[in-house]
Amino acid sequence: MKRIVLTGGGTAGHVTPNLALVPHLQKLGYEIHYIGSYNGIEKKLVETKDIPYHGIASGKLRRYVDVKNLSDPFRVIKGVGQATKLIRKLKPDIVFSKGGFVTVPVIMGAKLNKIPSIIHESDMTPGLANKISIPFATKICTTFAETIKHLPPEKAVLTGTPIREEILQGNKEKGLSICGFNNNKPVLLMTGGSLGAVRINEALRNSLDTILQKYQLVHLCGKNNLNNDLQNIKGYKQFEYVNDEMAHLLAMSDVVISRSGANIISELLALKKPHILIPLPAAASRGDQILNAASFEKHGYSYVLNEEDMTTNNIIKAINTVYNNKNNYISHMNHSKSSNGIDNIINLIEEINKKRTK
Repeated sequence: MKRIVLTGGGTAGHVTPNLALVPHLQKLGYEIHYIGSYNGIEKKLVETKDIPYHGIASGKLRRYVDVKNLSDPFRVIKGVGQATKLIRKLKPDIVFSKGGFVTVPVIMGAKLNKIPSIIHESDMTPGLANKISIPFATKICTTFAETIKHLPPEKAVLTGTPIREEILQGNKEKGLSICGFNNNKPVLLMTGGSLGAVRINEALRNSLDTILQKYQLVHLCGKNNLNNDLQNIKGYKQFEYVNDEMAHLLAMSDVVISRSGANIISELLALKKPHILIPLPAAASRGDQILNAASFEKHGYSYVLNEEDMTTNNIIKAINTVYNNKNNYISHMNHSKSSNGIDNIINLIEEINKKRTK
């Protein structure tokens, strides 16, 4: 029996690509274990798949001043100890990490146990957690070719992002039924990720009267971001977060409005779904989403609207432009050479595992 430890957490974007690998790993005979934080979103998502889950201490590594910066390094140190003991007990053949702060102790623990590990970096430039983990990793997979120049050349491998097969199998009619929508008006979908996007939520709700004149809108607004005053408006449906329903909601949507995290934009590209990207501004991030969006805009896949430009007029202009020119965006996406990264990553896992067992 081959055994692999998957790790990744903090947001759904650090979990769903791992889950995309699960059925393929199982077909190859891998026993799968997952290491994440005690109560992160990864715990809930992984446990629904009947995968053994192991929680460890996790501290966030912040670029800004916060009193928790004094205590969190001790949580990271505790997490390294816990991960090292867990990996020694589980004796995996390999560790695969999708990123997030909880993965740093796991990658370090793998190195201390002389277990090979693979990191996947979705964005154009490595995030802080992955930067710390890179020296301890065996290989680093990337979504963008441009990322390779930021990595040790002997470790970097261009694979693409693993995309859940179920996201490609949505049913439009099921999506309409879930939302109570009809075929009379085109459908917009806004997703801000599992944590939501407060500024986009506010801007869309301020523009709702105008939007609903022509479109229907399904709004994935994030945890604790529902607006109860808007619950019964015809043509408008809110969810905090969806999982299995997402494929159907995407299938019914004519235009998607989204942040520009690497996982969601990879899924939109795979689905050839016309979209508007509103990247996190540099002041609220390390700028990775701005780079992701710029790359997609350059290739003609995306309409990019900066958060500081989100007036009602500009939002409506963006929506109408993408909807009226959707065939052009689809055509550009059809010429993309990007592919689902699952096969590339599975092949790399098998290659490293075979070398280890020789």
